Amino acid sequence: MKKLFLLLVSVVVFGCSKNDTEYNCNYLLDVGVNLTVNLNLPQYNQLLFPVNTVRVSNYGNDGIILVRANSSTLLAWDGADPNHTSSACSTLEINGINATCGCGDGNEFNLITGTAINDDAQLCTLKPYRVETISTNVYLISN
Repeated sequence: MKKLFLLLVSVVVFGCSKNDTEYNCNYLLDVGVNLTVNLNLPQYNQLLFPVNTVRVSNYGNDGIILVRANSSTLLAWDGADPNHTSSACSTLEINGINATCGCGDGNEFNLITGTAINDDAQLCTLKPYRVETISTNVYLISN
């Protein structure tokens, strides 16, 4: 029994690759975020319905993109492409459930998974923020 336990622990500890996706990739600043979102307010109201997105300016590196993934899950991503240093073109544009970088390299991300969706495998995925439920339709976005 001890050998089985040791084997399982070894698989978990050594099974992780050093090539795991990095969220920050040293291009985005580690900006403190503390945002309360009330979905009953008009600017966030569309997040009451699944597969809708809202950008909140003046938070994170280039705003925060909020996504209602399903009836019970709200996601928050930094609004800047993590594969570029901060610039005017690195702001992600929301296109439905995807976000596209304007730097001309075609970087496009899925806003549900945070991963790149084009053929070019990106080193970095979108930078996530923690979403905590405070009460019905009120959330705290932080890092």
